[in-house]
Amino acid sequence: MGPDLQIDSGGVASPAVQPIPVIALTGYLGAGKTTLLNHVLRSPDARIGVVINDFGELNVDAGLVTGQVDEPASIAGGCICCLPDEGGLDVALERLADPKLRLDAIIVEASGLADPVAVSRIIRFSGVDGIRPGGVVDVLDAATHFDTIDRDDAPPARYGAATLVVVNKLDRVPAAERAATMERFESRIRPVNPHAYVVGVTAGRIDPTLLYDIAAATPESGQLSFRELLVDTGAHDHDHTHADSVTVVSDGCVDPDAVIDLLEEPPAGVYRMKGTIAVRYRASTRRYTVNVVGPSVHIAVAPAQAQSNSLVAIGMGLDTAQVRDRMRSALTSVSGPAAPQGIRRLQRYRRLSI
Repeated sequence: MGPDLQIDSGGVASPAVQPIPVIALTGYLGAGKTTLLNHVLRSPDARIGVVINDFGELNVDAGLVTGQVDEPASIAGGCICCLPDEGGLDVALERLADPKLRLDAIIVEASGLADPVAVSRIIRFSGVDGIRPGGVVDVLDAATHFDTIDRDDAPPARYGAATLVVVNKLDRVPAAERAATMERFESRIRPVNPHAYVVGVTAGRIDPTLLYDIAAATPESGQLSFRELLVDTGAHDHDHTHADSVTVVSDGCVDPDAVIDLLEEPPAGVYRMKGTIAVRYRASTRRYTVNVVGPSVHIAVAPAQAQSNSLVAIGMGLDTAQVRDRMRSALTSVSGPAAPQGIRRLQRYRRLSI
């Protein structure tokens, strides 16, 4: 039997279980993809599915992965982008999207040869139910990138696909040159992708909350997993640049036009937004979940128990007062049914999000 369905006012059937974000992790060999992956997998209480391209050739800590799902799904035989039928990616995603696993996110670590543009397209047009695009994280080597990858007059096309660019190994750049190095990355990325979020780190230590949410932990019986044993022994490392978050809640129903304006143009420094909104139609009130990663907006019918009108903005270096003011304005309660224009915009994103 398939998942329970809810029907929204646009006549679109939606699974009651919220779709799992699928995050593409790309970067040339040696940039630090696997180091970053191992770091984010150490998040306490997170349940992350992992798809590894060329798994046997990469140094992924299998103990972390098998502690969360039965085993990491792997794709053998070459680069994801070059294999027929997506090289089995849909098969791997379908297994990991099983609601019984209760995953918070799925990370697809592509091989060093994979084109981020192609990987993003493959995930976006996957035929698997129960998933949604969760962004493209492209890892670059701060010390060698401009000597090996970005050497031509035109910026590489890969910059255009990334929602989050992680400039890794900043510790290998002299301290006096780090600010100028980040400015150089920004100047090359912005003409191709003005919406990309660019962050500099060492040893792949980004804040996992930039990538995914962690569902409320539920008590489980039985033995501790490898991953739980690792975390409990103090191996979890908080030595990373922490993200900021701003939360706003309100009662009543909102103007979908105002909310979508915010989602399409988030405040400066915001990389992700998530939450639930209530919208009044002529004869009923409908609740929707909203998710933003970079320029991508995803809207789905909310579970029945979802709280009305709550938004969380996540990013780094946020002007929290300015972010909160914009979110409060978007969540201002309105009386009467929503205007037809706002409903049309909301339903358009609903259709695009299926």
